[in-house]
Amino acid sequence: MLYPLDADQWRAYRGETFPADSWNRMGDMLCTNPQAPRVDLISREAYRNFVFRFEFSLAAGGNGGVLFQVSEEWPESWQSGPELQLLDNARHPDGENPLTTHGALYALQAPTAATPIEPERFMSGRLVVQGTAVEHWLNDRCVLAYDLKNTALRQAISQSKFKENPDFGLAPQGHLVLQHHGDEIRFRYMTIEVFD
Repeated sequence: MLYPLDADQWRAYRGETFPADSWNRMGDMLCTNPQAPRVDLISREAYRNFVFRFEFSLAAGGNGGVLFQVSEEWPESWQSGPELQLLDNARHPDGENPLTTHGALYALQAPTAATPIEPERFMSGRLVVQGTAVEHWLNDRCVLAYDLKNTALRQAISQSKFKENPDFGLAPQGHLVLQHHGDEIRFRYMTIEVFD
């Protein structure tokens, strides 16, 4: 089944309502307010096997992300949810580290292909999750594929900022999160296709 994800399908992380101070609704688009507190958006529903499609644009030097399998048991969304990094590599310091570049599994695996952004211009993104198998897509090209149970990846997690959570990324289902990193990022045309 394919569902649209409009503003009504999101709320504040660990909150009940949409954080209107931190995110602006602009027609079919959700946009961070860089001057407001950093409040992540979390999907009201939890998902297991799915394809999340979206379009996004970043301001020059922008940093953001889409997280998945997120649990609100942790104070911050990044403590449980792996992240598809969205980044202006050319203008942000994180672009110097392959593990934190655009399209990476943040801080854990580099993308296999570079996808430069043009500030303020939209590009397509896609996150495919089937069990523990995950794919990151940018502009209709798969830039990273991995298995969250892979031995080398689990070892990397155990030595990373996520090490306090030994089950990081392994929840059988979880929420999506749109990250507010203090920079302007816009999302539109969001849909989720859910599989059994």
